Amino acid sequence: MNRSVSTVATPLAPSAAVGRMALGAMLLSTTSIFVVLAQVAPTVSAFYRMLFGGAMLLGWVALTRGWVRVHWRDMALALLPASGFSLDLIFWHRSILWVGPGVATLLTNLQVFLMALVGWWIYRERLGRWFLPGIAVALAGLWLLVGAHWSLFDARHRLGVWLGLASGLAYTVYLLSFRRALSGHTALPAAQFLGLMSLLSALLLLSWGLAEGDAFALATARSWSALLALGFFGQVLAWLLMVGAMPLLPASLVGLLLLLQPALAFVLDVLLFKRPTGGGDWLGLALALVGILLGTMRRKR
Repeated sequence: MNRSVSTVATPLAPSAAVGRMALGAMLLSTTSIFVVLAQVAPTVSAFYRMLFGGAMLLGWVALTRGWVRVHWRDMALALLPASGFSLDLIFWHRSILWVGPGVATLLTNLQVFLMALVGWWIYRERLGRWFLPGIAVALAGLWLLVGAHWSLFDARHRLGVWLGLASGLAYTVYLLSFRRALSGHTALPAAQFLGLMSLLSALLLLSWGLAEGDAFALATARSWSALLALGFFGQVLAWLLMVGAMPLLPASLVGLLLLLQPALAFVLDVLLFKRPTGGGDWLGLALALVGILLGTMRRKR
């Protein structure tokens, strides 16, 4: 996830940090649900998430008087993470609609393994001793969720699985470029940079949607409310809750709390959309989550 904002007023107590981190992860789990409830094309929901979320974030920065003048260099630095996030949402929102919110969210969270491999290859970071077992356990869980039923899926469902995995790759590009921009390359506060990046991403998504022939007019109150909630909870509130808590918690605990997102997304998919789920699916979910947790564990320096 994103880095911390330096404008946090007072340090949080450990219990409060855990609570904020958990609440942020729980709010993130609702984003895929709002994509389904919006009942619009996947690129359209992605566009409004970034438009509404970016506008809200920049408004919050202005109200808290944390605004810093934006230069062309900041715009250029925001372009790569905006492109990565745009591709992530293009892939992920299709995966949500074609394979369901639960599995799609789990698939994109497999990016933790890509992040670890990039850290090992480029930054010479050591892989944790549980990294390879984590991959094996996660793949076993993934096979129970999708591999065991592969012959029963239609072509669109199968494509949705691959797009869910591809979204994790695009999200890795976003995370790495976002972190690099905030590591001394921009003077903007993290919230303002994220808001700027969100609006750039909205422009890219608008261009993509228009090329596809999507209609961006929202005709129902349900679409408006779902997309406003998607932008507010997914792009603003969850992020503001989590960035203040992350630096105060051990990385292992952060990784554990972040698993609330795919776990709750899967449960909400079952409860709200009646996803057919048997014992093998629940076991697959558990194994995949354990594998992701193992993939986030690092050796102490």
